Amino acid sequence: MNKNPNDITENGEQIIQTIIQDELQINIDHTELYIETEEAISYTEQQEFVEVEMRNWRTAYFTKPENLYVQPDDVVIVQVDRGLDIGVVVQAAVKNEEQDDMQQESKVLSIVRIATDNDLQQLIGIEKKEKAAEEKFLELVVKYPFEMKLIDTKYQFDTNKLTFFFTAEGRIDFREFVRELAQVFRTRIELHQSTGRDEAKRLGGYGMCGNKYCCASFLKRFNQVTIKMAKDQNLSGNLAKISGPCGRLLCCLHFEGDFYTELAKDYPEIGEEVWVNKKKMYVFRNDYQLKMVYLSGEDQSIISTHIDDFNKQYRGKN
Repeated sequence: MNKNPNDITENGEQIIQTIIQDELQINIDHTELYIETEEAISYTEQQEFVEVEMRNWRTAYFTKPENLYVQPDDVVIVQVDRGLDIGVVVQAAVKNEEQDDMQQESKVLSIVRIATDNDLQQLIGIEKKEKAAEEKFLELVVKYPFEMKLIDTKYQFDTNKLTFFFTAEGRIDFREFVRELAQVFRTRIELHQSTGRDEAKRLGGYGMCGNKYCCASFLKRFNQVTIKMAKDQNLSGNLAKISGPCGRLLCCLHFEGDFYTELAKDYPEIGEEVWVNKKKMYVFRNDYQLKMVYLSGEDQSIISTHIDDFNKQYRGKN
């Protein structure tokens, strides 16, 4: 059967076009594979140091074996000073500034392995032992002439150490108590006196904003919060309203501190003297939300003006 030459030509062009498309797809796939490989290599290099949150809420840095791949939220077994412990990976790529802090530590230990099913089953048994240890602690402490509020009990994963976290008023001499605990539990005992912030982080709860405590949800480290930060945000009127359940100033005051410091550069300082209609007045409040400046006169009169108008009229700014 004779074929139309035009059909053969059209089929040939289709075949050639198909071959070209296949080659293009192969090149695209190869390029994507190359990019993914490069990203994997880069990510692996970043994983030289890993940050892990331990069961006692402390975060620490560990080195990672070359053949071990870890990612955030992985449960891992790590080396500690006296044996093995268990924790959760917080971040697998440590920032440069955090590496500087890490290098100041005298000793950086290593991750041993990803936690196995047997490890997790062992952890369930450890948690039961912690509950029993807590009850025994409360039974023994009543014999001593001091008051301690037990807030947490944690065994090291290999049970070589048992730590009791407590709060108390002032310093306590608990050396005799520690000796008795060591005799009862036959392991190394540590008593750790915690602050109100530590207690809030461990117990958790909800703040006045309706969200979980920052320290119990995402905040890894406690930052210094000062009354000046509250003043910069016009929040220094009532300390009770800007203090958390821990009795300390709200951690969230620190979050926007830099923003208000930068914003305040365009506003007058409290107490700054200006002349309004030949009358001396003083700045006594800046409202950053409404962009208003409030002035008070010696006769107790009060006037308000927009920050743009204030800068034009009294500071000569356009």
